[in-house]
Amino acid sequence: MTGATPASGPSGAAGESLRRDTAPFRVMVVDDSAVIRGLLIRSLENDPQIQVVASVRDGSLAVNAVKQHDIEVVILDIEMPVMDGLTALPKIIAARPGVKVIMASTLTRRNADISLQALAAGAADYMTKPGSTALTSAEDFKRELIAKVKALARARRNSSGLAQPARPAGGSYSAAQPAGSAAPGRPVPAEARRIVLRQSSAEPFEALAIGSSTGGPQALFNVLSAIRGRVNAPIFVTQHMPATFTTILAEHINRVAGWPAAEGVEGETVQPGRVYVAPGSFHMLIETQPNQQKMIRLSSAPPENFCRPSVDPMLRSLAKIYGRRLLTVILTGMGHDGLAGGEAVTAAGGAVIAQDEATSVVWGMPGAVANAGICSAVLPLPELGPYISRLAMRPVT
Repeated sequence: MTGATPASGPSGAAGESLRRDTAPFRVMVVDDSAVIRGLLIRSLENDPQIQVVASVRDGSLAVNAVKQHDIEVVILDIEMPVMDGLTALPKIIAARPGVKVIMASTLTRRNADISLQALAAGAADYMTKPGSTALTSAEDFKRELIAKVKALARARRNSSGLAQPARPAGGSYSAAQPAGSAAPGRPVPAEARRIVLRQSSAEPFEALAIGSSTGGPQALFNVLSAIRGRVNAPIFVTQHMPATFTTILAEHINRVAGWPAAEGVEGETVQPGRVYVAPGSFHMLIETQPNQQKMIRLSSAPPENFCRPSVDPMLRSLAKIYGRRLLTVILTGMGHDGLAGGEAVTAAGGAVIAQDEATSVVWGMPGAVANAGICSAVLPLPELGPYISRLAMRPVT
């Protein structure tokens, strides 16, 4: 299918209101391969809460389609004829303000770099796309795609005050889980409760740990740029990303935020004033050597919270070493990764702060720690950097 497919259902103002209140999430698939489009459509529409209302082969057609249909989430390929994804992205966002765009590309260094550029230009998330043959059996990819689409669409409806789709038969949402999503048996609270804050430690921090996922790169750049020149502690970052992407992320932190940054390397000695990014496919841990120096350890232990790298193992290792002198920041992201680790941090006397719901792309990870009552502050993204800077300037006791 090369043109846009109209959504079914009632027409007119009353019909539009009905669709907004009860209809499945409305998605557009943009890819130059008819085979890939078909596979993506079938995968998405296996979930009763998702409806693909348009499917087009290039960015120019996508811009036209998003003007004609009330689309909530766009799956946007990068490499296409006529108009590529990066060129189409700002046009799509301008044509449909509030739309959530997921960039989808094969895993190459060039595409990883373009995906991060797209996040800076307003894309909400990205995914690495298997080839057309592999996609047929790529169940993990399909589950992650469905979960990301639903999380972003729910966030969009919540911010607009719109109702969510009707629940499928059985009264529960799909069990599809992405990398870093909430694990069965420990759900993220669906509705925000009154947040109770802890008293912050009076200790100056000697290490800063940051966990993030969906929407994380831009939030990271914002925070790290704001604290440059004000924090001299080592900074440990776990962002849910595959290999190659984490390499590019570290390069962007260096270029955009001005920090010496690189992926953590097995056996590397920790130095102040540097950013260490957990490499894709590895948990990043820190341990103390006999000479009291801190060392990076990379672990290929099973994924936690459906992802590797995971925030929780990093935080547990840091809590053991830094105790009361560890500050942890949980930024925007799906699921609850960072909650168990944050509990270990506060049990050791350290502090946890979180990004607020209004400025998060998805308030899963920060919402989990905020609702658990382990945060000493829950702040809008622009206020996190100044807050961290003030903590860094506390006198040593």
